[in-house]
Parts: sequence; C-alpha cells; structure tokens
Amino acid sequence: MRLIGQHTLITGGSSGIGQAIAYRFAQEGARVTVAGIEDGALEETVQSIHASGGEAIAVNADVRCKSDVERMVSEAIAAFGPIDTLVNSAGVCKPAPFLEIEEEDWDLHIDVNLKGSFLASQAVAKEMSKTGRGSIINISSVNGIASEGDQVHYNASKAGINSLTMSMALELAPLGIRVNGVCPGFIETRLTKPLIDNQEAISAYLKTIPLGRVGLPEEIAAAALFLASQDAAYMTGHSIVVDGGQLIKLS
Repeated sequence: MRLIGQHTLITGGSSGIGQAIAYRFAQEGARVTVAGIEDGALEETVQSIHASGGEAIAVNADVRCKSDVERMVSEAIAAFGPIDTLVNSAGVCKPAPFLEIEEEDWDLHIDVNLKGSFLASQAVAKEMSKTGRGSIINISSVNGIASEGDQVHYNASKAGINSLTMSMALELAPLGIRVNGVCPGFIETRLTKPLIDNQEAISAYLKTIPLGRVGLPEEIAAAALFLASQDAAYMTGHSIVVDGGQLIKLS
C-alpha cells in the first residue's frame, strides 16, 4: 500500500496500459481519476476499482483540447484534492508506410501522444507547484529510442515525449516535481491484438525479443508504481525501458 492517501490522475486510463496502471495504483491505496474519451470503458474501469474496494472517478476528456484538459484537472481536484501523480498514458498508434501517411494521421499522433502529454503536464504541474511536490510519469515507447518501420509518426511522437520528459524534469525540479517516463516494448493490448492473433507474424516478431514473450500491461504498471513511489524519490528526467530486451536488438 505505497500510495495510501495519494491522488493519481491517469489519462488514457480506460484500456490497455493506462487501465492496468489505474488498477494497480488503486490497489496500492491511491484515489484514482481515470480520464479518457470512451464513456463506457471509463465507467467499467471505475466500477472494477470500486468492486475491489478502491476509490475512483471517471472524467471524459480529450487531451488534445486545452479546455478539456483544464476541466479534467478541475474535476479531479474537486473530487479527491491535490494531484500527487499524473500518468500520461493516452496514446494512439496507426501503423502505415512513410509514403502513405496522411497529414491528418500525422497530426493525430502528434496531437494525442505529444501535445496531450504537454497539455496535461502543464495543467497539473501548475497545481502541483502550489503544494511543492508531485510526480509526472509519461508513457513513451522503445520506438522513441530506436525506430521501427511503418511508424514514422508514432516514432516521432514518442521521441518527442522522451525529450519532453527530460526538459520538464529540468524546469520542474526546483518546484519539487519529479518527471520520469516508461518506455514499453511490445505489450499485449487492444492495439497489438491483431498481430498477436496472427501466429505466423507473432512468431517472427518474438524473435526480436530476447525474453521470447509479449509483455503484459501489468508489468508497465509495476514500473509506473515504482516511479510514483518514494522508492524513486531521487529520480527525475529518466525513462525506464521495459521491453524484454527488445531494444538491444533494435539498436
């Protein structure tokens, strides 16, 4: 119960990695604000947390929209008080060859993945600065370190998040705010299910992962929990790679 009495706001918290983080943080005693754009999935996540004895609320918000983000933060604080941890997990990934990427798809990846992390972080950091403490965790990707094909827009957005993490950490440290990131490798989520269900494709892909298996969202949640806890009190500006060793081969 490392987060008792704390309040965590999680964007993209209704599915995949974000949802796993919401569940794990609630198990550790945090009051959780789960934000996203899918009302049904948000409510299911919140109800699951309630069923296990945790505290949570859902807020419908599009991280691409500043007014939505500001409302999200206001509703979170109104419900559970000052935000101790922000997890920027909202993201999209729609693979396509570089020469076929449409402008709107480029904008979508940059706006959701990178701009969304910026807007949420700025809004929450302003509030954290009033208390002189806080932790911001950006969910990035190994693709922000070593690129994969057919994902130029995704790769660029995640590389931007890694830079954002370091830059924010530098500026926010004097305010008592730590900023770190997690770079997942290939994780079993709704986005990766089509590849996982393709036996031939997944068999080939697993050869790029030294540990020889797909990662679980819960394993990313464990890394995020470490960064949010006092165990990481002297860490800021770094991103933890959780990828089964995949980056070794990608680089």
